[in-house]
Amino acid sequence: MRLILLAFLAFALPAFAQEQLSAKAWLENMSQALREKQFKISLIQLQVDSIRPLIYIHGKVEGKEVAFLEHLNGPIKNAVRVGNIVTFIEHDQPAYSMLANRIQGVIPAAFAGDVAELEQGYNLVLGGRTRIAGRTGQMIRLVPNDEYRYAFQVWIDTDTYLPLRYDMLSQDKQLLEQLLVIELVETKTPAPILEEAYKQEWPPVMSPSEREDGQNWQFNWLPAGFKVIVRDHHRLIGTHEPVEYIALTDGLSNISIYVARSGDAPIPEELMTRDGISMASERVGNLEVVAVGKVPTQTLVRIASGLRLD
Repeated sequence: MRLILLAFLAFALPAFAQEQLSAKAWLENMSQALREKQFKISLIQLQVDSIRPLIYIHGKVEGKEVAFLEHLNGPIKNAVRVGNIVTFIEHDQPAYSMLANRIQGVIPAAFAGDVAELEQGYNLVLGGRTRIAGRTGQMIRLVPNDEYRYAFQVWIDTDTYLPLRYDMLSQDKQLLEQLLVIELVETKTPAPILEEAYKQEWPPVMSPSEREDGQNWQFNWLPAGFKVIVRDHHRLIGTHEPVEYIALTDGLSNISIYVARSGDAPIPEELMTRDGISMASERVGNLEVVAVGKVPTQTLVRIASGLRLD
């Protein structure tokens, strides 16, 4: 009888402890798992008009994070991360490397970062549980503090604390994007492909484009939690027109800003949305500012119209 009781307690205590976790604690556990665990996930990325099957593998080799992302449909399109260097391998161009601490386009960077930063823009709310990929997932809702960003939901595996599903929802609760895990495998050692990636000599990191005029664009307003992560000056492919490029993020939503001389073509009065991506064009003096991102269109309009040169 005592053995049965002890077995019951061994099973019940961890479950009871999980019941006491806050939404923030769940997200912090997920962040740690994404950085430290060895795993392979097969997943589907669903958008309004596209479906992409992906494989993402993560582990540590000699104490350094290594990750591999593979797109399974269409032309070869892979990415490898060793430490803070990401190398992109595509069928129609030579491989190239960039400084980055995450592979973009799969799991939001904020999920493996400092969860406290998300609280600037979102309320973290504990939801219910459901079964995903044969596992139990705890839902955490990230409810916007304002009308300038979309809502998000993530389901976290109660066993590994790795993400099982991630939804981006519009202001009227329409699904704009979803990442859905269909298989998750945790391993005790890094996958062979990660060990090979660690040993591989990848192309050197691309040097940042030199700024030709040293202009320092600033914003009169940004939504809480958004910050500048990239400033660049380069020429557009094809037209060779010079543009300033500025990248913003709050960890979940990304916004790209392009600044160029106004052309003869009229600026579109309507703002368009596709796959949750909105676009806004605004004139600032004799310049045209184009803002693109997965945020409500009014956010882009306000950011673009408030750009100034210091």
